[in-house]
Amino acid sequence: MEPDTTSIFLLDGATGTELDRRGVDVGLPLWSARAMLEAPDVLETVHRDYLQAGAQAVTTNTFRTHRRSLGKEGYGDRAEGLTRDAVAIATAARDAINPEAMVLGSVAPLEDCYTPDLAPDADACRREHTQLIEQLVGAGVDLVLLQTMSSAHESLAAAAAAEACAPGSWAISFCLAPGEPGVLMDGTPLAKVVSELGSPRFVGINCIAATLMADQVRHLRSLVGDGTPVAACGNVGYPDDEVGWINTDAIEPGIYAALVQDWIEAGADIVGGCCGTTPATIRAISDSLGR
Repeated sequence: MEPDTTSIFLLDGATGTELDRRGVDVGLPLWSARAMLEAPDVLETVHRDYLQAGAQAVTTNTFRTHRRSLGKEGYGDRAEGLTRDAVAIATAARDAINPEAMVLGSVAPLEDCYTPDLAPDADACRREHTQLIEQLVGAGVDLVLLQTMSSAHESLAAAAAAEACAPGSWAISFCLAPGEPGVLMDGTPLAKVVSELGSPRFVGINCIAATLMADQVRHLRSLVGDGTPVAACGNVGYPDDEVGWINTDAIEPGIYAALVQDWIEAGADIVGGCCGTTPATIRAISDSLGR
């Protein structure tokens, strides 16, 4: 029996790798944050293109606008301003293309997503995530989205900050280790973290290979039951220590969209794309959903 896809909520795809694909410098440590300084018009066009492709939400380009991240290249004192700029750019695109779409405020790990042992202690995580989340809420995002969380203590610290600053208006998505389903990059069972989260609007998985997502979604659905929406955003490509991400053509949009149907069968209610995906990917998903 085919799953009912009428209620599936469609997120956007990658921002950083899409900026890279369009010629914007996304070199580390600033990654996509450099676009607010050098290419805000390209960034807004990326948001617009995702909305025109069928996305029902755009995600702010704030993956690297923590003071800690910006400070590595001397922009720490501009953290709040750049965060507000990112929200304003996403909001302008939303208002121009689809005023009913949501603006999601992205909150990333303080250090490297794939190196969870670099995460600061829990107090520092709570303090620094609170600062960014307060800025996102103040700038008017519809939902705070904790993304690519890969260590247990940082996940819980960020969740506590979101619960305090944006009660009822936050969600969380995890970056999991390959292999056995339901294990964070730091080795902690996802079950242990999910049980202590509080009240997120949804719980998800992002930035793992699209081909590995279905089993992870199935496991997460078993943990949260039927009452909590589950999100899934897979990636296409692989990380690189110097440039951040290497795009590949390993999964064409139509193939990715077919994989998304597997995620929906496994229990996903919310779908989209992570690193390496493009507006064409989101259009293919939208078409596959009959929209």
